[in-house]
Amino acid sequence: MENAEHIVVEVAYALPDEQLILEIEVPADCTVEDAIKRSGMLERYPQIDLATDKVGIFGKMCKLNASLNAKDRIEIYRALIADPKESRRQKAEMEKKKQADS
Repeated sequence: MENAEHIVVEVAYALPDEQLILEIEVPADCTVEDAIKRSGMLERYPQIDLATDKVGIFGKMCKLNASLNAKDRIEIYRALIADPKESRRQKAEMEKKKQADS
């Protein structure tokens, strides 16, 4: 139920094998950080560290003190395990070696 004082937003977090999107009602002046804390996501996933993990709204990076609009989806991003450029380079080398061996 949205009214002038409250808005509904989603808080999303994904692991390789699961994804959780919670819809919550927050005060209209709520920040990204406040909404994440209110969602219970930090208790459910203790590995989330807002001091180091990046956050965004609909795929656009933002700061924890960013303000929210109704229907926003806050996304908590995990740190990358491997550098994407390095992974592509290694894959290309393996393909090249496979072709040379053929």
